[in-house]
Amino acid sequence: MTTRFKQRIKGQVYKAFYFINKLSNLLYPRTCVECEQDIGSEERDAIFCASCATQLVHLSGPVCFVCSAPFVSEAATSHSPSHRCGECRENPPLFLKAITPFLYEGPLSTAICQFKYKKKPHLAAPLARLIANDLSNISTDYVMAIPLHSFRLRGREFNQSLLLARQIGITLSLPYFVDVMIRTRETPPQVGLSRKERDENIKGAFKVTQPNAIQDRRILLIDDVYTTGATLKEGARTLMRAGAKEVIVATIARMPAATF
Repeated sequence: MTTRFKQRIKGQVYKAFYFINKLSNLLYPRTCVECEQDIGSEERDAIFCASCATQLVHLSGPVCFVCSAPFVSEAATSHSPSHRCGECRENPPLFLKAITPFLYEGPLSTAICQFKYKKKPHLAAPLARLIANDLSNISTDYVMAIPLHSFRLRGREFNQSLLLARQIGITLSLPYFVDVMIRTRETPPQVGLSRKERDENIKGAFKVTQPNAIQDRRILLIDDVYTTGATLKEGARTLMRAGAKEVIVATIARMPAATF
C-alpha cells in the first residue's frame, strides 16, 4: 500500500469522524464544556456559555517576538518590538515564530482536556476557530501536526493535533499533510519534567518520511498547548533540517510559566 494511498484513506476516516460528530451535535442538546449550562440551539457552534466565554484570557500584552512568551512589563518591548525573551536569545528555535494566543487556564483548559483525554473530537472545529483570526495573516504553504507515536495513538484513538491542523487548513484554505513527519519512538509524557528534561526527552523523536514534499516550503506546524516549546522546537528542527524553507508553529493556548 503506497504512502499516498494511506494518506487518502486516513483523510477519509477523519472526514467520516467529523461527519458523525457533527450529526450528533445536531441531534443532542449542547452544553457549556465548563459549567454544563445549556448553550441553546441558536449557538450551535459555541462550546462555552456567554459567561464562561468571557473568562478566556487572550494574550494581547507585550510578548516575545519569537515564542510569544508574555513579558511582565511593557518596558520589555519599549526599545524594540522585535525584542526576544532570554530563552530565545540563549537557545534560538528553528521556527520563525510561535502563535499562542490564549492562556491555558479556566474554561479553555477544560475544553482542551475534554477534547484530548475524554475523546471528544468534535471540539476540534470550535477550538480551531478560536485562533483563526490570529493565523489569517501568515504566509504558509502547508499545515502539519505534531505526530503521535502509534502506541499512544491506539490508546487515544485520534491525534488531537492532527484534527486541529485539518480544521485550521480548512479555515485558511490550505492543504494539510498527514504522515510526512512521523514519531519514530515513544517518549515518556512531558508532564512534570523541567525545561531541560523536556528537551532531552523529545530529542530525535521525529523523522520526515517525504523530504521532497516539504522542500523549500513554508510549513505551519500545529500542536494543542505550548508549555516550554520543546516538542514544537524539535518538530521545527526536524522539518528545517529536512529542507523546509521556514516553519511557523501555533497552538490554541500556552501554559502559564509558573505551572511547569
